[in-house]
Amino acid sequence: MRYLCTYCLMNAELNSYICQVTGAKTARKLETIQSLWSGYGDIRRVILEGAERNTLIVKAISIETKNQHPRGWDGAIGHQRKLNSYEVETYWYKHWNDQCNKQCRTPLFLGYLSTQDYQYILMEDLDKVFPFRKEVLVTAELQACLTWLAEFHATFMLQQPTGLWEQGSYWHLDTRPEEWENIEKPNVKEKASWINEELKNAKYKTIIHGDAKLANFCFGKKAGKVAVLDFQYVGAGCGMKDVAYFLGSCLESDELQQKEPSLLHFYFQALHQSLQSTKSTLNFNSLEEEWRALYPFACADFARFLLGWSPYHKKLNTYLLGKLTEVLSKS
Repeated sequence: MRYLCTYCLMNAELNSYICQVTGAKTARKLETIQSLWSGYGDIRRVILEGAERNTLIVKAISIETKNQHPRGWDGAIGHQRKLNSYEVETYWYKHWNDQCNKQCRTPLFLGYLSTQDYQYILMEDLDKVFPFRKEVLVTAELQACLTWLAEFHATFMLQQPTGLWEQGSYWHLDTRPEEWENIEKPNVKEKASWINEELKNAKYKTIIHGDAKLANFCFGKKAGKVAVLDFQYVGAGCGMKDVAYFLGSCLESDELQQKEPSLLHFYFQALHQSLQSTKSTLNFNSLEEEWRALYPFACADFARFLLGWSPYHKKLNTYLLGKLTEVLSKS
């Protein structure tokens, strides 16, 4: 009942804080946009009166919630990983987010409030400028998303992940011992650490988004304009982890096989251009050579996770399994 009261009434402390940081006379919940994964709270839209902004978004995180994972991964490890992810996301918005430019647009951070039972992240309502969500992309839209990733990776190239995950992405091996234990393929289980280490030991690291699925991309009214949400698993890593995960989230197996060369070529062109704009002096040819070689490893690493988490998942397709086989043949 305590959760329902907080949820329905948007408690006075939160209401007062929203008015304080926005200058609004009143603030009230307009709608729940979605629940957070595993029952950890919700994302809500708040309507403001008397403020420069008409609305904002509140991510309400229940810090005492018992994990209710839909696939049964509700142990202490998973619960702690979730709590850590929200701490990382808060740190991201407070200390890193303002480094993102118009080419890698993210929600503006507006404030943070911690109460006894909840943590609240206040951010810009991106729907004002980026109102569209898509399930199927044409080539130009794929390229817009890859451009965002390239700009993001260029912006944070070679930076240390202070306050973020030491290894970005929600599926990396160090935080997934239960899923590793569940893998039924002995060769995959045996080589999981080797695959992880190859990615972990990349010479050229950046800050990766860590959950760059299509559902986290928002599309603008103007063609080619995108913004990205959800920074719970942002941290250090090879940019190929974001690229591989993104492409797998929006393309079927046959499309991945067919379009991989052209899309990777486009991404590296965009990355090169973005790095030039930052006046980076790193050896781009060396970076591209390393990351191209690690692209199959990024695919294989995600396949390893799925084999332990949900071995019949639709993303575990012929393309992804082919990349896993390719990598295992090199061991």
